[in-house]
Amino acid sequence: MQLRIFTEPQMGATYDDLLAVARRTEETGFDAFFRSDHYLTMGGDGLPGPTDAWATLAGLARETSRIRLGTLMTAGTFRLPGPLAITVAQVDQMSGGRVELGIGAGWFEAEHAAYGIPFPSLGERFDRYEEQLAVVTGLWNTPAGETFDFRGQYYQLVESPALPKPVQESGIPVLVGGAGKKRTPRLAARYASEFNVPFASVADNIRLFAGVREACEEVGRDPGSMVCSSALVLCVGKDEAEIARRAAAIGREVAELREHGVAGTPAEAVDILGRYAEAGAERVYLQVLDLTDLDHLDLVASEVAPQLV
Repeated sequence: MQLRIFTEPQMGATYDDLLAVARRTEETGFDAFFRSDHYLTMGGDGLPGPTDAWATLAGLARETSRIRLGTLMTAGTFRLPGPLAITVAQVDQMSGGRVELGIGAGWFEAEHAAYGIPFPSLGERFDRYEEQLAVVTGLWNTPAGETFDFRGQYYQLVESPALPKPVQESGIPVLVGGAGKKRTPRLAARYASEFNVPFASVADNIRLFAGVREACEEVGRDPGSMVCSSALVLCVGKDEAEIARRAAAIGREVAELREHGVAGTPAEAVDILGRYAEAGAERVYLQVLDLTDLDHLDLVASEVAPQLV
């Protein structure tokens, strides 16, 4: 199982905070550094304010050398698909081919209102999301020297040169995730290399992974070609006092974290992650909410990760 570090900078973080976490992520052997794509905090004052996901990843692309970099998830409502394809391909070039694009339909209405971003109905957001996936992947997959055209309900592209191209020969991996029963698995089967289940039980992971495998079969895709992953909040400590301290730092209860996240002692964490591995998760995104506690990453890297090889 691969372990990836996942951050929520809208809760309060500078670029330097994120750089420190990304560097520790790389130094301690984790597979990747991912961040959310939000412009408004979900609790507290959010100071010093939000950082843009792709501006951050562009910077980190030049200041790291090994780890994968990506979003979980870029909001489809924030950017037009053509410029998004350009931005992500450029960051892929800047990183030497280490970028992944997690993209969703967008859901947090308050941040749209706060920054003047249109927020259509759920149905329209998903219709736009489907077209965005088609446009972004279509631009990247168009052979050099050819042009790309797209005529959708919301987006129309005419004779696009479909540049720049990603560095990764197999293309930039696209992540689709969520708990939708029909449309989400279908979109994942068609466009994604990875399907992610966020903050759900082992039983829900089993059910949702089965749904996306079934969707793959329906479109004639090998289900084994889909990477399945989970996202879970992290709160691990050497003893009960350290666990309680880390839970308090993120405003959560220890019992609740033990029930819904990767929480407890290192041995407990290994056991929890083992159950998700048995459910089919090949990767787990560990949501790190206290970005000042780099010792947390050190502990997981030294006492949890080696047990999952």
